[in-house]
Amino acid sequence: MPVWLEAGFWGFAAASALMLGALFGWFIRFSAKTVAYVMAFGSGILLSALSFELVADAVGQASPVWIIAGFMGGALVFSLINRSLNHPAKHRKRSRGQHLHKQSDNTFPNHASANHVSPTNVSPNGGVAIAAGTLLDGIPESIAIGLLVASGGKLSIVTITAIFISNIPEALSSTAGMRQAGRSGGFILRLWGGIALLSGCFAVIGALFFGSAPEHVKALISCIAAGGIFAMVVETMIPEAFAETHEMSGLVAALGFVVAIALQALEV
Repeated sequence: MPVWLEAGFWGFAAASALMLGALFGWFIRFSAKTVAYVMAFGSGILLSALSFELVADAVGQASPVWIIAGFMGGALVFSLINRSLNHPAKHRKRSRGQHLHKQSDNTFPNHASANHVSPTNVSPNGGVAIAAGTLLDGIPESIAIGLLVASGGKLSIVTITAIFISNIPEALSSTAGMRQAGRSGGFILRLWGGIALLSGCFAVIGALFFGSAPEHVKALISCIAAGGIFAMVVETMIPEAFAETHEMSGLVAALGFVVAIALQALEV
């Protein structure tokens, strides 16, 4: 299989959790706390993956100046764009269905609870901002996957698992809200499926444009991706997990971190 095709496959596979989360959000009632636990766990795995996979590998390939510049540059770009996206849809990962103006309980609405929020109380444009934010989250993750594949090394189970898990609660919570806004199941599935396909495309871009680059350039791109992922975790996933799980979010995130280390040890 060509390297670029393999990269696209794994980029799409990691993002396919968006469609899985959408199905969960459409058919199953999960408590907000349950989704927050998943988000905290995914945060820990992502932090472990970017620390030991992306940044650690870059340390031996480039100078500290390049590593710092790339990491901070990626974090800066994500934070600026995320700030603009949060204007129409604040807390776009929130497990309570943040784009609902009123919610009567602590669970996701489904067929049996659709009367909790009337369509007039739901932001009709919230889904667009959420989808744009999800795509923003996926860009550095997908480029990182493309780089890992193109570099000739074994693709890490930790990285794929981290990205996969982190995508589920985002699609789950926002799907519940978009359903209340009157979006059809077909629209929602096409939306997340399209974002998953675009994630695969960004993985291909990472493999084709940066896979054969000099080591210090690949290290720079890896650190840019790591900085973007780090900012995403700190600005979106950890706050939303803490909003529902409070002090337990740290423990669950720590569990995700050590699980990632264990998975990495099994790969060696």
